Amino acid sequence: MEVRRRPVKPSHTKGSSASASAAAVVDRRSSSPKASDALPLPLYLTNGIFFTLFFSVAYFLLNRWRDKIRNSTPLLHVLTLSELAGIICLVASFIYLIGFFGIDFVQSFICKSETDDDHHQFVLHEDRSIHCSPPPPEKPPTAAELPPDDEDLVKCVVSGEIPSYSLESRLGDCYKAAKIRREAVQRLAGRSVEGLPLEGFDYDSILGQCCEMPVGYVQIPVGIVGPLLLNECEFSVPMATTEGCLVASTNRGCKAIYASGGATCVLLRDGMTRAPVVRFSSAKRASELKFFLEDPLNFDTLSVVFNKSSRFARLQGINCAVAGKNLYIRFRCSTGDAMGMNMVSKGVQNVLDFLENDFPDMDIIGISGNYCSDKKPAAVNWIEGRGKSVVCEAVISGDVVAKVLKTTVPALVELNMLKNLTGSAIAGALGGFNAHAANIVSAVFIATGQDPAQNIESSHCITMMEPVNNGKDLHISVTMPSIEVGTVGGGTQLASQSACLNLLGVKGANKESPGSNSRLLATIVAGSVLAGELSLMSAISAGQLVKSHMKYNRSSRDITKIGS
Repeated sequence: MEVRRRPVKPSHTKGSSASASAAAVVDRRSSSPKASDALPLPLYLTNGIFFTLFFSVAYFLLNRWRDKIRNSTPLLHVLTLSELAGIICLVASFIYLIGFFGIDFVQSFICKSETDDDHHQFVLHEDRSIHCSPPPPEKPPTAAELPPDDEDLVKCVVSGEIPSYSLESRLGDCYKAAKIRREAVQRLAGRSVEGLPLEGFDYDSILGQCCEMPVGYVQIPVGIVGPLLLNECEFSVPMATTEGCLVASTNRGCKAIYASGGATCVLLRDGMTRAPVVRFSSAKRASELKFFLEDPLNFDTLSVVFNKSSRFARLQGINCAVAGKNLYIRFRCSTGDAMGMNMVSKGVQNVLDFLENDFPDMDIIGISGNYCSDKKPAAVNWIEGRGKSVVCEAVISGDVVAKVLKTTVPALVELNMLKNLTGSAIAGALGGFNAHAANIVSAVFIATGQDPAQNIESSHCITMMEPVNNGKDLHISVTMPSIEVGTVGGGTQLASQSACLNLLGVKGANKESPGSNSRLLATIVAGSVLAGELSLMSAISAGQLVKSHMKYNRSSRDITKIGS
């Protein structure tokens, strides 16, 4: 919104008129008088002659007057003819050189008046339009009927007089700010955003927390799968997605799990991480801090400093990695029912401030050095875990495999080995030893107000299948070491996301047992992934994948009629 460009002066001709006008400008510029045109020789030759003359004459005169200088004889007492000629040449070349350094200024001054008009054809005037390429002809958006005061505001935003980001603070009305900004965007882009809803959203709830400079909101349908029988409790799981067949498939997996007695989920670890990077003058000095931080005798002191950041933050451990004279410090702490990125960052800052007393030569490069690692696939999260580490399992009876999933136990086991394990290994997968865990994780994340970008590490999953009970039944499990979820903060406070959390019984913070709501949400995510993995693998094994997507993921509606 704040990018400014100067629009090209509109042309009144068609076809090659633009190129013709540009050629005319070049012709006019080439024909304009220049200061160098008055010289009898080319400019580079004239410059060379006078430079050489100046320094040669200066050297000649210094040599001739060396004896006079030594004897303290006045230099101009007796001048020879050659000395007089040298002085004249020296003065002349000096005057030329002074003029040479000002010749560009003289030339630009002479040409300025004649190039003013041409300049306007290339200088982009200050407004806020961005012209990347001529847009295809289309019907221009109809200007909204606005009150005079609102119309003035829109014009001020379009012209750049009022920054778009300041509308909320200037108006004190978040909805009105979004409305003004929306109209300004349409006029700047020359295109309509009709179809993007504006009404019916609480813009006050996102101010300073969820989204800046809103112009509307995107509708994503929410489907319900379940009941998911998990740890002897039933859950109706909301999934926000635009992919057809995903909800239906996951729901079939829930049905198979329910018919087989349910799934069991265990939380293995709960700790959010943040890893700053600091630098020293030597690798030896960086190693000294590493040993200090990993010494158990210092942990209690560091914990007290870290835990001051929040009444829920509790430091669990510190791991360090040295790269030359750089030290990466990976802090891990519990964060209650919050996802905890801000909480752990504040605690890390407290510790860094404390360490500067004993390590004044420590240079803090960044609060995050990517050893955390957030929103990126990383082996450290796959091995050490981040957020909630969960394993979920179920035993699916052979009858359910045949009747509900339409396949067999041996076929599923073989497919899992060749697809999820061997195939992923051949592809060099990092945490991707599964069929489509990210599908379910993303859908549940969006529905419950989690950070969708953290789907990257939260979808780390290995799916295991093996026959049990003499090969009659199927044991399936998903191990997910880094599910990053929270039930307070961020998007969880929004009305629709809060409603989805309430449906699962994990809304807000658990006052009796802090952190239990977010841990339960992590197990629900893992249980849903288990159901999704079971159903998709069965569909592939039975050869139903293409058929089901053609049925549920294809629209038979005439889109051309809808668009018109």
